[in-house]
Amino acid sequence: MIKKQTNTSHRPDTILTHAGLHPRDYHGFVNPPVVHASTVLYPDMDTMKSRGQRYSYGRHGTPTVEALEEALTELEGAAGTRLAPSGLAAIALALQSCLSKGDHLLVSDSVYGPNRNFCERVLPRWGVEVSYYAPLDLDALKAAFQPNTRAVFTEAPGTATFEMQDIPAICKIARAHDALVLMDNTWATPLYFKPIEHGVDLSIQAGTKYIVGHSDAMLGTISASERAFENLARMYSDTGTCVGPDDVYLALRGLRTMGVRLERHEKNALEVAAWLRERADVTSVLYPALPGAPGHDVWKRDFTGACGLFAFELEQADDEAAKAFFNALELFGLGYSWGGFESLATWPDPKEARTATAWEGHGPLVRVHIGLEDPADQIADLERGFAAFHAAKG
Repeated sequence: MIKKQTNTSHRPDTILTHAGLHPRDYHGFVNPPVVHASTVLYPDMDTMKSRGQRYSYGRHGTPTVEALEEALTELEGAAGTRLAPSGLAAIALALQSCLSKGDHLLVSDSVYGPNRNFCERVLPRWGVEVSYYAPLDLDALKAAFQPNTRAVFTEAPGTATFEMQDIPAICKIARAHDALVLMDNTWATPLYFKPIEHGVDLSIQAGTKYIVGHSDAMLGTISASERAFENLARMYSDTGTCVGPDDVYLALRGLRTMGVRLERHEKNALEVAAWLRERADVTSVLYPALPGAPGHDVWKRDFTGACGLFAFELEQADDEAAKAFFNALELFGLGYSWGGFESLATWPDPKEARTATAWEGHGPLVRVHIGLEDPADQIADLERGFAAFHAAKG
């Protein structure tokens, strides 16, 4: 597949609107065709032997796939992008592209749970050693490097507890050890944080979330720096990774409105988070964009915006009271994903997935995705949850 040059002069909203579109290639139609393809025919044997044409096989790319990859490459400021069937598949592909038998990987203790499962259940079978580091302790990270450390996995903020890692500092430490840096940037997207500009080598998104934006398709993306792209592209081809054209189409469609959707998610989330912080029955609000919240200074320094995902801790209560809170919600669905137009709530337990750090919270933790509903209605729904919570506490 041809790798196209990115346009770094346009601002993000313009890139979202126009990147990857070539109407003159498709009779003037604005969007590229949704190409359903496996076999690609060649005009003659010389062309076939040399693969001397733009497309060779459906798994290796189509105009639909190329349009999304090109748009994301431009948005990320990357050397190139590859797609995967899910966010977890993107994480796995990125890790496979930079690790070999005998290598050592450092992983933030606050990463996405399925990522941790892959690191603990799969990578050791390939002879890769994995260690976890405290996400906010740079000295501990420095001390954790080994002679065979080849990569560091970061996530900012953490999935359930929202630690804001100092990504530029981590990249500087990793470069001193000639290690690659991978980052799960699903929370901010490259609209609000550009990992590669800050030294990251492999920028990963669960495109299922804000790129698709409508809870109707699965997608993962990996955008790479110059030094990481060749290995990523090779691993992508060697593992047979590909994404169906209809899911790519839905991602392209969602990408065009991601900017305006994120603005609304952030606006709503700030309003709800500020309301929660004033409640006596909420002991903490973990939303880095909220002034005074943990990690706000790092967020303000490095990020230009925030999404709708954050967590808050309820006052100490038993499980039945926590269940009553969740079960009383009507607008907030109980679901494990996020990034769609709708509000969601989950009940994570960070104590179950920590080895390098301890979660110090005492009350039930509520992770919410603040959707596109009116925030007054979102707050009223949470009020229902609090009323049920207190009734169950007795």
